[in-house]
Amino acid sequence: MNISEVAELKGEITLRVEQLTKELLEISHDIHSHPETNYEEVHAHRLLTDALSAQFSNVQRGAYGVETAFAAHASGVASPSARRVAILCEYDALPEIGHACGHNVIAAAGLGAALALQPFMKSLPGELLVFGTPAEEGGGGKIAMARQGAFDNVDAAMMIHPADFDLTSIKAIAIQECCASFHGAAAHAAAAPHLGKNALDAAVQAYSSIGALRQHIKPSERIHGIFTHGGDKPNIVPHFAAQQWYVRSDSLESLQPLKERVQACFHGAAISTGCTVDVEWEDHAYADMRDSESLLGLYLRNAEIVGRSPQRPNSDSVVVGSTDMGNVSYLAPSIHPMIQVAPHGVPIHTPRFAEYAGAEEGDRAVIDGAKILALTALDALIDDLAGAQTAEEFARIGTRPVGLI
Repeated sequence: MNISEVAELKGEITLRVEQLTKELLEISHDIHSHPETNYEEVHAHRLLTDALSAQFSNVQRGAYGVETAFAAHASGVASPSARRVAILCEYDALPEIGHACGHNVIAAAGLGAALALQPFMKSLPGELLVFGTPAEEGGGGKIAMARQGAFDNVDAAMMIHPADFDLTSIKAIAIQECCASFHGAAAHAAAAPHLGKNALDAAVQAYSSIGALRQHIKPSERIHGIFTHGGDKPNIVPHFAAQQWYVRSDSLESLQPLKERVQACFHGAAISTGCTVDVEWEDHAYADMRDSESLLGLYLRNAEIVGRSPQRPNSDSVVVGSTDMGNVSYLAPSIHPMIQVAPHGVPIHTPRFAEYAGAEEGDRAVIDGAKILALTALDALIDDLAGAQTAEEFARIGTRPVGLI
């Protein structure tokens, strides 16, 4: 396919997204109005799979053993160099503040890209994959799907994520969640306090110890937690107390020693108060995000076509967080660019950001994001030079860490 033919095809795909505008925005608004948390995304799952089924004949609901996941694919022309390109949708919300991460935008943009590109697949090489990945907000939906082989033999994986800036990437660091349960002995706090062992004291001491630890960790690392249980009544020495913690570091490799330091705070606090502690780590950790520079080059080129100019993150614009897309990036060449939905200075995970995600700014990001993803997926399918560079780059940056999936 020569340059003029590619340009013409991109124009047709862009027009197709514009023709889908009404449907995509209705779905985005519907998801935004019905926020659903980890693994409870029944409404969003139905909306998206119904829309895909209008064009894809093979939509799998409850894909890869995950009830609110889905998958669909469109096969193109057989070719020795054919590649499998995946577009990912997220659609879970946050407790209390709904779509303050803008996953309604991610879902509708990914859907739009898939629906726009599918009609042209019969004349293109390779295979287009569409994955619905639930429970990004801590539930590890992509990890659950990966354990069942969802991302095996994928040559390129991509999604967009809302932010307050057009950015090439998120600074996604590794994270693992844990719960610490402290056990003591109940006693009457007035009549016989000497018979008690105060589990709340143990939890408070652990919290203080981790507060002191924060002074002596890398500036890029994060530890934050809450109390989930602190006792039953003031006149009973608490026999049980519990906390929930997030521990974050630059990579899976550096996360492990930080986890050990946090765990030492739990055990030290329990010993000093005569209590015991059970520490339960989630069975999955979110990996750091490794963006494919080759794929990112394709995305940037197509963003310019659509009229957006994503910038490299700097001290004024960087978005720091964690995502299970990081795990996907260890299994397949991946990108996770950020698309502007809110004015600069309105951060994600805030009620104000949720408002923008369901308003005109979010609508514009849905349509622009769908166009950019569709055009980038097209390039990943048809550009053999970029495909070879992407594969070579991925082979060079390393293998799957032990225990990642």
